[in-house]
Amino acid sequence: MIASIEANENGFIVGTGDSRSSFTWNLDSKTISDFVGRHKPVSNYLPRILTCILIDLLLIYCFVKAGALFEIPLEVIHNHKLVFSLAKNDFKTKFAGSYLGVIWAFIQPVVTILVYWFVFQKAMGVGEQPIRSGGSAPYILWLTAGLVPWFYFSDTLSQGTNALIDYNYLVKKVVFKISVLPTVKAVSNLFVHIFFVCFMLVIYLIYGYYPDLYWLQLIYYSGCMFVFLLGLIYLNSAIVVFFRDLSQLVNVILQIWIWATPIMWNIDTMNLNGKLLSVFKLNPMYYIINGYRDSMLNKVWFWEHPKLTILFWVVTVLVFGFGVRIFRRLKVHFADVL
Repeated sequence: MIASIEANENGFIVGTGDSRSSFTWNLDSKTISDFVGRHKPVSNYLPRILTCILIDLLLIYCFVKAGALFEIPLEVIHNHKLVFSLAKNDFKTKFAGSYLGVIWAFIQPVVTILVYWFVFQKAMGVGEQPIRSGGSAPYILWLTAGLVPWFYFSDTLSQGTNALIDYNYLVKKVVFKISVLPTVKAVSNLFVHIFFVCFMLVIYLIYGYYPDLYWLQLIYYSGCMFVFLLGLIYLNSAIVVFFRDLSQLVNVILQIWIWATPIMWNIDTMNLNGKLLSVFKLNPMYYIINGYRDSMLNKVWFWEHPKLTILFWVVTVLVFGFGVRIFRRLKVHFADVL
């Protein structure tokens, strides 16, 4: 029978009820660490357990609500010619009447990149950024990989919020599929986004970064951003019909969102505690921005971040499902209000 356990510098002394019998258990620090590591408290596994439960519930929801969830996407696919026609017209008319026309769509983002580059690198002295594949990269390359997806995200969310208001004359038509209108704004801005992706690739080539298989991930991350945006656009465009101030609120939120996302600043070089770091990583745009940099600089595949990938798609599916549901519920009132 064990009567006592005492610790000393050599290990543990286990005493029994009989004073004549005792033994010493010698343990070095590595052995103790390995022992403790194999016997973690149950609380350490709770986040994983809860994540698995959340994913299971999400899959069940998608299975049960598959018809309603995919109704609008199927309408968009079925009317893809109409979507592209409206998107092309939207892109052309956006700058109609100006001397430079659609060139303004490309001038403003380029100037923005140059301003941020000058302020942070030249004025504030921000140097090369460490990359996960080893070494460092010029700040202009690191900055561009973050700003290019953000331009598409912010412009599309801002313009997509007002999609139904901009096309109110189509909403009032009984036979028109108004569910395709929010998608029109997302597709319209894709033209500019594709240009800036090519522009970014040219800059990388100039600096000696040549194409590889990792660059193909840009298609995946652009698709991720597109789906996430659609959920937000369907939600916002439905609500703004009844609450016009939402469009101004979205612009304010975007001003905060850009600084809450590690675009101009490097999260890997910041001295953030674990909880605060986790909060930043909950931001879906962190996954997108980080993904563009993983493709261009870090040389990391998206499946090497399983937790972030699962988290992003859980949030995206929830946002998309909620946005589509609200849009379908309010759709019958759009024509009357507009």
